[in-house]
Amino acid sequence: MAEMLVIDTHQRIAKARRRDLLFAGLGLVVLFLATAVLLTLILDLVVTGAPHIDWDFLTNYPSRRASRAGILPAWVGTSLVMLVTAALAIPIGIAAGLYLEEYAPRSWVTDVIEINITNLAGVPSIIYGLLALGVFVYLFRLGETILVAGMVLALLVLPVIIVATREALRSIPQEVREAAFALGADKWQTVSMYLLPAARPGILTGIIAALARAIGETAPLITIGALTFIAFLPPSPITSEPPFLSFDWLWSPFTVLPIQMFNWTSRPQAAFHELAAAAGVVLLVMTLAMNGLAIYIRYRTRRLMR
Repeated sequence: MAEMLVIDTHQRIAKARRRDLLFAGLGLVVLFLATAVLLTLILDLVVTGAPHIDWDFLTNYPSRRASRAGILPAWVGTSLVMLVTAALAIPIGIAAGLYLEEYAPRSWVTDVIEINITNLAGVPSIIYGLLALGVFVYLFRLGETILVAGMVLALLVLPVIIVATREALRSIPQEVREAAFALGADKWQTVSMYLLPAARPGILTGIIAALARAIGETAPLITIGALTFIAFLPPSPITSEPPFLSFDWLWSPFTVLPIQMFNWTSRPQAAFHELAAAAGVVLLVMTLAMNGLAIYIRYRTRRLMR
């Protein structure tokens, strides 16, 4: 009887291992297919658009003639909108995640807030656009400006940064907090000198994911009235007179690269479709450069912590 039980146990273990191997193999096949499709699309985008990228393309304004069209207002607008988004979303998101994880008392109110934050991360972006249109544009009369665009994208990615901050803080062992308190540190000293430096790599990972999502969003910006054709630049943030900074650009109309791509792809001429691919390559390079900078900062942070 005992031998039969041992044999039956071995058979069950072998069967479970075969199922695990089958599932792992299926997962690898799906991963390979998804990666192959993604790489194919990127390669097609680069092959189609890269030949059109030159200095004139980057410094010219949009035109009804494909041979003269450029993306200067689009990439400048994208850069300024992302600057506003990062300036609003990063400090507010980190502060909110830090408060909810380390300071907020555990009650039904915080439970409701946590549930809402998690749900907001999955809300379609067009809803944020309608919210911004009703509140920022019509109620507060801020206009269809770079400031409003940065605010709506900041609202869009704020839940991602909050959740990433909380998860990074949760990954730190409780012994770190207890050791800091044992050394005589108060709550803020523990958070600022021990927890935030240890959680910085995880927080940066969340910021990378959030900004990568924001830079490619189109629906909320179209909803608030971003221009599809623009032949001028916002005022420069840097001036030649003291205090050498100007914030007039915050109130300027704008366009961004995804909207410029949408405008070109909606035209019947094949030449504009190729220009849209070139704009997509520029957007991809900007996203990779932004992510690469954040990854470098995260890498340097980890090295300094060793």
